[in-house]
Amino acid sequence: MKTNLLKIAMAQIAPVWLNKQKTIEKIEKYIIKAGEKECDLVVFGESLLPGYPFWLSITEGSVFNSQIQKEINAHYIKNAVDIEKGDLKSICRLAKTHKIAIYLGIIERPSDRGGHSIYCSLVYIDKEGEIKSVHRKLQPTFEERLSWAAGDGNGLQVHSLKEFTVGGLNCWENWMPLARTALYGLGEDLHIAVWPGAIRNTEDITRFMAKEGRSFVVSVSGLMRKEDFPKNTPHLDIILENCPDILANGGSCIAAPNGEWIISPYDNENNEELIITELDFNKVLEEHQNFDAVGHYSRPDVLKLTLNRKRQSNLDVIE
Repeated sequence: MKTNLLKIAMAQIAPVWLNKQKTIEKIEKYIIKAGEKECDLVVFGESLLPGYPFWLSITEGSVFNSQIQKEINAHYIKNAVDIEKGDLKSICRLAKTHKIAIYLGIIERPSDRGGHSIYCSLVYIDKEGEIKSVHRKLQPTFEERLSWAAGDGNGLQVHSLKEFTVGGLNCWENWMPLARTALYGLGEDLHIAVWPGAIRNTEDITRFMAKEGRSFVVSVSGLMRKEDFPKNTPHLDIILENCPDILANGGSCIAAPNGEWIISPYDNENNEELIITELDFNKVLEEHQNFDAVGHYSRPDVLKLTLNRKRQSNLDVIE
């Protein structure tokens, strides 16, 4: 087995929107498919489990104290992922069974923040089925702030995967220079960028990050179509009234460390796909010959970054 080669799968799929259990079952099917193809890593889009808050921008989500918004929000929270209560156990078991690592975008309902606010989190599960990091999105984007709380630096971590060092960020976090730099400084050379699904987001930033970090960049997006809203969605009639036919059109892609496309943005919103390819670690070393943002082309005596990894909480319990 060539350790310099890493076989990865991008799952460009739609959730069973705001249905935690059925979305988990769908994710499991794609993990099994990737495992049967002997992939080392499978990646799912931002907030796929149980879905992105698409209703906010089409139902006047910023109206204060709206009963409609409260009821949809309550439904969202009830279907969010409680890691402490074991919501990801079956996914972890599949990772161990198939010896496959997983990056999964979830909506997290963490008990360490009281259990009533939710976070856009990116979970890394290793080939032994262990959750190694849970990165809560540092800054929700625009209308997302009406639904998601701001995260912290605890999940800004990287992980060894064969010869690679892999890390990841959620959606527009990828535009944050210091967040990227933190991962570069930790040795990242395979960057995972997860998105709810829009080619306009992935077509520029993916190649830019690859050239800046001299790393492979894997951008994985979800899909969402008007017909993907389940019939039991609260206030579905109001959501559908101003809903476009396509809310998320994918755009999953992979760029090489020289910035060239390995897989150009895939935007077929009508087909759910498991997109598979192999990455050659040697390309990372080749491209670092002339530029290394945190190595030979850095000046830590002039510019330096501080990373606070403390998990934030309002409560320190002293026994």
